[in-house]
Amino acid sequence: MKYRIFLTRAARRGLASLATEVLQRVDSAILALGDDPRPTGCKKLRGEENFWRIRVGDYRVIYQIFERELVIHVIEVGHRRQIYG
Repeated sequence: MKYRIFLTRAARRGLASLATEVLQRVDSAILALGDDPRPTGCKKLRGEENFWRIRVGDYRVIYQIFERELVIHVIEVGHRRQIYG
């Protein structure tokens, strides 16, 4: 099954601020979520009902999975020092 991926405004801003090399890696990781929303190494965030995160080097992608609609909402993208604030 293929999931549709939507980005919040905060996620778009986070992507826009990344260097080209990092942007390509993060973009590939986000697009791969469409095929596998829970890839190896993903973690469910504690304290949140349906929030997950994947690591791409020092960067993190925070997202929600909506199984019934086959939708992924990317909430935030950023460096690990800034993402968990």
